[in-house]
Amino acid sequence: MKSKAVVAQLGMALTLLSSARATENWLKRIETEWIKVEAEIVAMRHQIHQNPELSNREEKTARLVADHLRKLGLEVRTGVAHHGVIGLLKGGKPGPVVAVRADMDALPVAEDTPLPFKSTVRANYLGQEVGVMHACGHDIHTAVQLGVASVLSSLKNDIPGTIKFIFQPAEEGPPLGEDGGAKMMIAEGALENPKPEVIFGLHTFSEMPVGVLGYTEGPAFAATDTFEVKIIGKQAHGASPHLSIDPIVTAAQFILALQTLRARVLSPLEPSVVTVATIHGGQRHNIIPAEVTLSGTIRSYNAQVRDTIEEKFRALLNGITAGAGARYEIIRYERGTPATINNISLTRESAPALERVVGRGNVKQIPPTMGGEDFAYFANAIPGFFYRLGMVKPGTVSGDHHTPTFLADDSCVQVGVKAMSYLLLDYLERHGTAEQQRR
Repeated sequence: MKSKAVVAQLGMALTLLSSARATENWLKRIETEWIKVEAEIVAMRHQIHQNPELSNREEKTARLVADHLRKLGLEVRTGVAHHGVIGLLKGGKPGPVVAVRADMDALPVAEDTPLPFKSTVRANYLGQEVGVMHACGHDIHTAVQLGVASVLSSLKNDIPGTIKFIFQPAEEGPPLGEDGGAKMMIAEGALENPKPEVIFGLHTFSEMPVGVLGYTEGPAFAATDTFEVKIIGKQAHGASPHLSIDPIVTAAQFILALQTLRARVLSPLEPSVVTVATIHGGQRHNIIPAEVTLSGTIRSYNAQVRDTIEEKFRALLNGITAGAGARYEIIRYERGTPATINNISLTRESAPALERVVGRGNVKQIPPTMGGEDFAYFANAIPGFFYRLGMVKPGTVSGDHHTPTFLADDSCVQVGVKAMSYLLLDYLERHGTAEQQRR
């Protein structure tokens, strides 16, 4: 019995040693290939950052991506959900199909950073001329994924499986009246022919330094719903409020009542946000206006909570306006991106791979955020793992996401490339071996 136990222990030790050698081998090869392409990838990051394009307008970025993927020898499909690009890298060995996704669109924000390649682009957004900036790091995401494609295409003969590179437009949401984003990509077959069994993605994080990675098990990003309502009263002189039906007072009562949803209707254990972000009405200090328009956002993780908020929102609006003698119009109540839920099993097997790249002390479990992420549509269709990439150079400060002073450093690109390259290889190798053993 003792001899059998010794043999078993020896076998386990040999397996661990073999795994460690395989890990070291992949990491060395990734490093070697990255050195060859680093200058080119960083230059492309600069080009993308300096030439940002708004959602559903990513023509130049898509062309740059497609040209690079073709140069690498990948099978390329363009025009998915307007400007989406898909590249297929077939490894030289049999194995699973996995996907990795990056987003390409920028925001209507005027850049205020010291970068020598900062954006001065102007564009039309909702009828106004605005500055355009990669104020959320999508230029980093695109550059990282181009780097991953470059590194892994050089290793393709030894890759056990297939990698589908998805470059997504309109993550920030398509313009009003247009379709786009991940939902449209899926509808147009982004996850078919071949169908990946899992999908990976990353996002920069303005609160995390370069070299650190973060992840969340389960709920990671919130569902994002938006509303716009009009409260219609009766106009009168400001000195004669009794002759009016005051939509401003009615709106104020509705705004305060909305806060009771979080405080008194929903479980305190279920996170949510109900925010009124705009209120417009009136033209003069002594005239009670005829109507007021409100808009805002609602965030949640739980589908039942999402339903409850909408139901109570409508009931409060109806009751408060009726009590005031006013009327209302719901201009829109839109269910936006669903919550991004990291598959727990996939997350737990992926975290150690990230630790092998940057070290255990540099991989952090982080709290979920109430921000939204279009990656949710992919992760709802197949198991997904979405993690955060530290982007702030030590000694510098970045503004928050979606602000003019958002400042992602070039040095985070190599961390992103190495981490994602190894994560994909690690998954393919482990699951390809498991599949062969089952056969």
